[in-house]
Amino acid sequence: MPFINVQTSLPAPDAATVDALLKDLSASLAKHLGKPESYVMTSFQPGIAMTFGGTTQPTCYIEIKSVGTMGGDRTRAMSQDFCAKIHTTLGIPANRTYIEFADAPGAMWGWNSSTFG
Repeated sequence: MPFINVQTSLPAPDAATVDALLKDLSASLAKHLGKPESYVMTSFQPGIAMTFGGTTQPTCYIEIKSVGTMGGDRTRAMSQDFCAKIHTTLGIPANRTYIEFADAPGAMWGWNSSTFG
């Protein structure tokens, strides 16, 4: 049910770098949310035409969605962690990264021919 989607204006790095990033994000998201990693989905979308602050310098948009409540200290910790991971892996500074956190009611999240609510 937790999902993290990374979109960036940068071209795709090598496959090994992408695999390592997705696995790192998966483990981290599971830990932050206290949910089994077996439910975590990750996605990486490079080469998207994007601007931030009126420029086309490298930028990143991250969506984090989950069933349940993420607010407060949890989202602040995730913002710090995921911005650092993106900066380390892709070189995109935190001030050029937006993160959208979205809580979904269980009935609005489907899996395995059913929903979580």
